[in-house]
Amino acid sequence: MAKKLSDEIQNEAVRVAKAHQKQGQTKEQTKLIAQGIEKGISEYKKQQKIKSRDRDKQRKQKVKESGDKDNNLMNNDTSIEQAPSLLGNPRLLWLLLVLSWFGFIGYLLK
Repeated sequence: MAKKLSDEIQNEAVRVAKAHQKQGQTKEQTKLIAQGIEKGISEYKKQQKIKSRDRDKQRKQKVKESGDKDNNLMNNDTSIEQAPSLLGNPRLLWLLLVLSWFGFIGYLLK
């Protein structure tokens, strides 16, 4: 069973077929040309989907390979230390939040 093409593809094919219609060409001939254009569009989209899937597979494979290399480096070097986080003190964060709200309220009351 053949897939039904979208209305958008059919309309585009008819538009292109009518745009290139020769003088004396019958409606049946134009319809056949539009069907050929529809088939060409659908084949092109299929090819693009296949290419896109292949690119995604290659990209995922590269990410996986580089991830494996990073994991091996991390496992081999156990002396890596984490950098201390900025503003890591929760009290300092709350103090800054409260001060900013007081500043905002003071600005509105002026």
